[in-house]
Amino acid sequence: MFRRRRSAEVEAAPAVSEDRPAPARTSGPWDAQEGYPEAERVDLGGLHLPIGPGFEVQLSLAGDQIDGALVLVNESALQVHAFAAPKRSGIWDEVRTELSREVVAVGGTVQEQEGPFGTELAAVVPTQGQEPQPVRYIGIDGPRWFLRAVISGRAAVDAAVAETLENVVRDIVVVRGEEPMAPKDPIQLRLPAEARQAMEEQAAQQPKYPFERGPEITETR
Repeated sequence: MFRRRRSAEVEAAPAVSEDRPAPARTSGPWDAQEGYPEAERVDLGGLHLPIGPGFEVQLSLAGDQIDGALVLVNESALQVHAFAAPKRSGIWDEVRTELSREVVAVGGTVQEQEGPFGTELAAVVPTQGQEPQPVRYIGIDGPRWFLRAVISGRAAVDAAVAETLENVVRDIVVVRGEEPMAPKDPIQLRLPAEARQAMEEQAAQQPKYPFERGPEITETR
C-alpha cells in the first residue's frame, strides 16, 4: 500500500510479467533481462518490488524524483535504492568504504560481516532523541546496476525476523534500461499505474486553492 496526504490508502497491484526462460539461478535480486520466478510484485519502473501480507510500502524522494522504496513490516524496515554501475566492475567495495566513513563521522560504529548476500556492514548509528540504532547495509552488484539495501529495526539484530526482508531483496527485479548513465546515478522509480490514476482522480475532485499543495506520497529519507 502507498500513503498520500489527505487520501485513502491505495493497494499495490501485482506487476504483470511476460513469459521468460527458466531462471539459471535460484536466488536474486534479478535483472529484468534474465529469467526470474513469477511472484507478486509492484511495478515501480526501475524496480519491481515483491509485496506480501502486512507490508506497507513508501517511496523516498530526491528532490522531485522518486529514487527508492521503503518496506515496513513487523517493527522492521527495508530501504532499497538502485544505481547505475560500470559494465565490467561492481561498486559495492567502493560504496562500502564510503558508508563506513560516513557512519564513523557521525559517531557511529561499523564492522564488516558475512551475510546471505556476501560482505555487508553491521553498524550502530546515532539517532536524534533516541538510543543508537543497529543497521545492516547490504550491497549487490548486478549487470550495469548496483542495489543497496538497508535493514533496520528488529530485523537488524534478529535473524528470524530478518529473513522476511532478506527474501524481499532476493526477489527484487531491477530494470536498468538501456539509456547511458554515469556510475552511481540513481535508477529512477515511478508510482504504480493504479496509484497515479487514484492521485489524478483525487486531484481532479479537489477544489483549487492558490497556496495549497497537491497530493503527495510519504517522503522518507
